[in-house]
Amino acid sequence: MITLKINQNLHQKAFSSMENKRIKSVQTLHNRTGEGNDYLGWMDLPVTVNAVEENIISTANYLRNISECIVVIGIGGSYLGARAVISALKNDFTDEKPEIIYAGHHLSEDYYVDLLQYLNTVNYSLIVISKSGTTTEPAIAFRLLKQHCEMKYGTAEAKNRIVCITDARKGILKEIAQKEKYTTFEIPDNVGGRYSALSPVGLLPIALAGCDIHALLMGAKTMQQQCLSSENNRASHYAMYRNYFLKQGLNIEVLSAFEPKLHYLIEWWKQLYAESEGKNGKGIFPAGMIFTTDLHSLGQYMQDGQRMMFETILSVSSQKKECIIPCLENDEDKLNFLSGKKISDINNAAEKATILAHQQGNIPIMKIIIELLNEKNMGALIYFFEYSCAVSAYMLGINPFDQPGVEAYKNNMFALLDKPGYEQKSQQVKQNLSDL
Repeated sequence: MITLKINQNLHQKAFSSMENKRIKSVQTLHNRTGEGNDYLGWMDLPVTVNAVEENIISTANYLRNISECIVVIGIGGSYLGARAVISALKNDFTDEKPEIIYAGHHLSEDYYVDLLQYLNTVNYSLIVISKSGTTTEPAIAFRLLKQHCEMKYGTAEAKNRIVCITDARKGILKEIAQKEKYTTFEIPDNVGGRYSALSPVGLLPIALAGCDIHALLMGAKTMQQQCLSSENNRASHYAMYRNYFLKQGLNIEVLSAFEPKLHYLIEWWKQLYAESEGKNGKGIFPAGMIFTTDLHSLGQYMQDGQRMMFETILSVSSQKKECIIPCLENDEDKLNFLSGKKISDINNAAEKATILAHQQGNIPIMKIIIELLNEKNMGALIYFFEYSCAVSAYMLGINPFDQPGVEAYKNNMFALLDKPGYEQKSQQVKQNLSDL
């Protein structure tokens, strides 16, 4: 399902240097004794979410029947997991309905003007995802889109087109959902946002896109069993290699893929690892590239720039479709040496050539291989990275499940916007800005 490869010499060095710490961190996770152990519900999601799987599918089918477009409102882990799976599995060019679009993940005024104008022209429904309901970006988006939906369809019909995924008991969004009697799915108390892709947070949008969430969960369950049944599992080895490279002074990890459909999987991975590890002056900086595109830009730096990074290549070994290079009689573009080859043959050659070049440029490389882009493998990959992230953070001596640094910009922004309760901080923040 998932294969992890690394140069044997690097494996031996990492093993001799980091194995004891790896085992200790795995035991901490399995015994649920580490920092943040009240947020380990993600470990059990492949099994526990089965209780609401049928309701998720039923709700998705209802909304698919009445909607040309579904707007998923969320930010960070509240939307990236779903977008990663949908982008990886759906056809790039299709008029299949419903169209899945996203809001609440930025504050672009032009985007919202264009979105509201577009929604005037289509039948749509809303999925709003927020544990508290107070995160600024999705809260603003929901206010705008809720009002638009009610004005377009009337309050009664809007209730049938809005679904909330939020806290089980408390929070502003929970209060709104109860007052309006919206269909609601719960985010488990013991699951943080960036570890929620296998909860209703990710599963409902993925089901709305027409993907098979049962197969997704089966893949995650298989990986869960592999990880939890043994201390000696490949996801923990990935964590060990990462920490070994960091110990060698390489504090940037580049996750690269030769399949552009994995762009948002890399974005999800970046958020997962950055928020889990980047604290207390520690952590590996997660960066991402899509090849061969980025070989014509950042590839120059990868090859000849500062040696401060290691690379993990996420590789897909088989393709579901086939496109063959034709032969031209006059060979005017001088590409007949490629005729008869599949695009994937050329892409695979580019991948091998890049690995060789980067190794020659003294970049340590790991390779994570999945056989095919499908629901089962995506579910396994999500669980693999979540598990490895927790182990890796424990190896660093970090709580993988909090994110204290995220609050800094929010407090400054609220002060600048004169939010009630921030009057004293407002003066201080505005004074600091004058020095810039």
